[in-house]
Amino acid sequence: MNKGTLLIIAKQFCLGVFKSKTIYLLILTLLVLLVIAARSGVDYYDQNHYRIDHQQMARESWENNPDKHPHRMAHFGTFAFRLKHPLSIFDFGVESFTGNAVFLEAHKQNVVNFSEASFSTGLLRFGELSMAMVLQTLLPLVIFFIGYSAIVADRENGTLKILLTQGAKWEEILFGRALGLASIALVFWLPFLITICLIFFTEEHVAHDDWVRLGVITITYTIFCFILSFITIYISLKSASSKNALVKLLGLWLLMVILVPKTSQAIGAYVYATPSKLEFRAAIEQDVLKFGDSHDPNDPHFSALKDSVLKANHVKTVEELPFNYGGFVMGQGEKISADIYSKHHKSLLNQYRRQNQLTQWFSIINPFLALKNLSMSLSGTDFESYVHFQQQAEDYRYQLAQKMNALQMKYIRSKSTDTEKGTIVSRDQWKAFSDFQYTKLSTTEALSNVNVSIVSILGWLLLSITLLVYGAKKATAI
Repeated sequence: MNKGTLLIIAKQFCLGVFKSKTIYLLILTLLVLLVIAARSGVDYYDQNHYRIDHQQMARESWENNPDKHPHRMAHFGTFAFRLKHPLSIFDFGVESFTGNAVFLEAHKQNVVNFSEASFSTGLLRFGELSMAMVLQTLLPLVIFFIGYSAIVADRENGTLKILLTQGAKWEEILFGRALGLASIALVFWLPFLITICLIFFTEEHVAHDDWVRLGVITITYTIFCFILSFITIYISLKSASSKNALVKLLGLWLLMVILVPKTSQAIGAYVYATPSKLEFRAAIEQDVLKFGDSHDPNDPHFSALKDSVLKANHVKTVEELPFNYGGFVMGQGEKISADIYSKHHKSLLNQYRRQNQLTQWFSIINPFLALKNLSMSLSGTDFESYVHFQQQAEDYRYQLAQKMNALQMKYIRSKSTDTEKGTIVSRDQWKAFSDFQYTKLSTTEALSNVNVSIVSILGWLLLSITLLVYGAKKATAI
């Protein structure tokens, strides 16, 4: 394959496309959509400022509590807010349907609340206009519309024979046209990339890891453009007419963007069914009741526990124990309820993960799904990123509750009354307990969650190149 001839064919294809006024209309349309999507993304990310403010307010409220009983502080609780990833300006993912704040208190694992969907009308079900959405759904259409006649039109008007008689080889024609088409696709992708970079430069919370993620996203979308370009040229080669090629490509778009994703979700939800929120909570309550109520002094489980503690410490009453027995019981009850919740929650997450894994396997036959999964994961807006926050919030809640129980065991006198000094703990203890700090998934962890999608993207690139090589060997000018 002669590189010079290849580049000349690619250049001629680009010049031919830009001679048409239609291409400028397409560019203008995508630019308008880019401005709207970028504006939405910036507004979306700006919510971080509110979340940081509210996290500080929650902390101040916690620290400003006066001296009091630590168990009252455990029930006073605090909030954990999830900060958006800087790349959420690009891909909103599932964040609009998951919550972003959770109230943390003793004995109870509250759900994450305040999702965008809960404050929106049903219009959110139609999807949000993000930059990723524009590139994933509209850019393939643009590539198909520009490239559907790249080969078949030349065959119809006879210019293909002229090219071949002038010495051009089939490989050079096919890959040259594909290179030209991919270059035009990258012209559409470039303004999106520049916009993200400009927003990153103006944001103070963007870290080195975020730039690495943006680099991987850039490579992924670039590969996706090449895959679509190769496939478009191949279909144009194999079609009997331009009309036939356009119909095939539109069918492919429907299959990739709508039918396969919706079907994979429906199959996943059917095969790996999940309980309703009410059923999930009821199952946890039932298991907790099997152990008993740590607040009930006559509960059989905790009565037996008290007897064993008294025996182990060689005393007859809880007042003789060297620590506050109430704090000890609360700590045991917290451990039991946390373990039960963890077991049920893990089971629920495994079902969701099986559903998502099924969608990942479907990405083997659909590069659009692979791109979507990779994009969400790298933008920190996928399901695993949400679970990562949820787990950190629960770990913090458990540590807070157990810390208050430990303070009760150490500082609260067993025989004291509410009017005595031994019933309260200094407020300095509240300040000594560290604030909630959310740590995002690393880039390596984010990529490991979508390894099937990575293999799919690379596999589709190899397959699409192979198709063109095969097509070149079997191609005819008539």
